[in-house]
Amino acid sequence: MLKYFEIESVEIACWVNNSDVDACKQNLVFIHGSGGNHSIWSHQYGRLHKKYNIAAVNLPGHGHSGGKGEKDVRDYCLWIKKLLAEFDWKRSVLVGHSLGAAIALQFAINYPEEIAGIVCIGCGMKMPVNPFFLEFLQTNPPEVPVEIIDLICKYSLAKKNRSKYSAPLRKSISQSKVDVLYGDLSACNELDITRETGKISVPALIICGAEDKMTPPDLSRALAAGIRKATLEIVEGAGHMVMLERPTEFNTSLDKFAALISAVVPR
Repeated sequence: MLKYFEIESVEIACWVNNSDVDACKQNLVFIHGSGGNHSIWSHQYGRLHKKYNIAAVNLPGHGHSGGKGEKDVRDYCLWIKKLLAEFDWKRSVLVGHSLGAAIALQFAINYPEEIAGIVCIGCGMKMPVNPFFLEFLQTNPPEVPVEIIDLICKYSLAKKNRSKYSAPLRKSISQSKVDVLYGDLSACNELDITRETGKISVPALIICGAEDKMTPPDLSRALAAGIRKATLEIVEGAGHMVMLERPTEFNTSLDKFAALISAVVPR
């Protein structure tokens, strides 16, 4: 169910378990990508909510959350830090996609003592954005242009998956605010943790679709190679939206990783 948490006078909306949080269960905090919202994780919280304490975040300015978006990954990290304090969840696993993955990576660098691990989908130490997206959005059109939506869908989904998954992705992108999407993409474009990746000490699962054109697999390979406790998984038949395109495979990998975390991290 959707719940609202007031953080510094801003209402942050999160999908959370219907039942009370169980202190014996592992906490999973899902963070969406640029211009997205919590619904992109429906195949995860819809199937895993009985086994884990789950929060699928709507970042400020996204989905049902109030406030404005940020233009720097580190600023988004501060929102996640405050939200975790609001939940009073200890040793959570951050599960992030694209921008959300960048946030999880930066969080692991800045606040490693506050989390148990990270799962990063479609990311890298750098995440350059197609200049066309930024230039077009910088003109501040009244809504996200169809040209941008079409390209994002094309680059985000494996070719054979476009007919099935373009509709929900288009809906999510079209609902985003232009300035927020521009800020999100700018934050990704400015990301560079090349010199900091070695500082990540928590266990990390790095996942990338074999046909990801937004953040090609080589970026994930390089990232995983730079993290001491990283496991890399390249998912065949998927593009940038692995958790949407291959939910069964993704959930199996996430479940296995979370089980390992629960086994070695005291709660």
